[in-house]
Amino acid sequence: MKILHVCSELYPLLKTGGLADVTAALSNALVNLKCDARVIVPGFPAFMNGVTNKKLIQVMPEEFGVSIINLYYGTLPNSKVGVYIIDAKGLYDRSGNPYQDNQGIAYADNYRRFALLGYIAAKLAEGLDNEWKPQIVHGHDWHAGLTFAYLKAHEIQTGKKAARSVFTIHNLAYQGTFPKSIFDELNLPISFFDINGLEFYGNISFLKSGLFFADKLTTVSPTYAIEIQHGEQGCGFDGLLSKRKHDLVGILNGIDKDVWNPATDIVIDKKFSHRSMSGKLTCKTSLQKQLGLTVQNDVPLFVVVSRLAEQKGLNLILDEMPNLIKLGGQLVLLGSGDPKLEEAFRSLSKTYPKSISVKIGYDEEYAHQIIASSDVILVPSRYEPCGLTQLYGMTYGTLPVVHNVGGLADTVVDCSLENLDTGKASGFVFDQFSTTAFNAALRRAFALYKRRAEWKRVQKYAMGQDFSWDNPALQYFSLYKQLFTAG
Repeated sequence: MKILHVCSELYPLLKTGGLADVTAALSNALVNLKCDARVIVPGFPAFMNGVTNKKLIQVMPEEFGVSIINLYYGTLPNSKVGVYIIDAKGLYDRSGNPYQDNQGIAYADNYRRFALLGYIAAKLAEGLDNEWKPQIVHGHDWHAGLTFAYLKAHEIQTGKKAARSVFTIHNLAYQGTFPKSIFDELNLPISFFDINGLEFYGNISFLKSGLFFADKLTTVSPTYAIEIQHGEQGCGFDGLLSKRKHDLVGILNGIDKDVWNPATDIVIDKKFSHRSMSGKLTCKTSLQKQLGLTVQNDVPLFVVVSRLAEQKGLNLILDEMPNLIKLGGQLVLLGSGDPKLEEAFRSLSKTYPKSISVKIGYDEEYAHQIIASSDVILVPSRYEPCGLTQLYGMTYGTLPVVHNVGGLADTVVDCSLENLDTGKASGFVFDQFSTTAFNAALRRAFALYKRRAEWKRVQKYAMGQDFSWDNPALQYFSLYKQLFTAG
């Protein structure tokens, strides 16, 4: 089966969040299932410089204000996944963040940059590459949303589908919304600016294009698939998603066990597994020394690896830091985002230099090191479509504290007395998004940590779970097969 993934990020070449991990790992997992899985990405410098064995396969005339568009094809490093790259001078070749400038302001021409991504993806489905044509086009998040409008426009014009299509919602809150005034630049029928199309409260939503026109919709956890059909989590699309509920399926993300595995991880101080945990203490002690924290093991070391945004519930952590420090806990944080949150955590690290360490930015190797070294990972998100950090945490025996929403609810089993008794507990879950509920979960983590035999049993259960992409990839393959056999 020939599958084309349409996305803006791809690990290890370009990553600002979990999307890059998912698109790379899913593509690799599908290749392992004998699918011919390829990816198309914008020509950001990281892709132009990082994709190997590039060859020019098409030169296209002016579109979206770009005089010449070159389409290259190469290979993702250390992978069998093929990658198409759209080289459009002036549109993608910018340093830094792929979506915004150095002041954190979204590029004014993002609509043009990602419309071109969807346009070329649809052209591939129509046969742009003489040697390869996808049967399934699978787009990820709003950046790929317009792909499905272009596929639909082709179907209306020719009377036949170029390919079957799947659109995955990684986070419904990011909607790719632009003013109506840009519609004439999109090369789409005027009828598409309609409530039964791209129109969203008088504007244009690239996300809605995927939600409305794709044959099937997926999102990244079963619970989130239910949540987005109702109320606040629906972000204005709950009515549409409820109507399309029979086309919507929640498939949990996995993690790449070739990348995230404490038994083989070459960047941590000492490897370990659920069968032999001694290396984890070595990692913890080493990290405490490296960061200038008090070297101790009688209380938990907490970790946060996160985009610093309101969604992630980080205000709960800020509110509870005095109590956490009072109980003897320590915190290591890695992340970036909201300047106010960045400054708040920096200030705490200056106040408690022996207990709190903060690094603003993102460092993939450091993320591995601090997750491997810590005892508890904090993921108190207000909402969370799936979440990957809690999966990384459990894989490394770092037990998560999570809010009972989305993929967090689907992956973490609370350390209640009943679950401890059956040996099925893997973390600490709080139901209400409040400081009080979060505080209670933290206190339960401190209490269980003192009962070291029980703590180790929970660690071993968490580490022994299968969070690989094997099962999710089979679910996606089954969904593709349904569409493919539908004709």
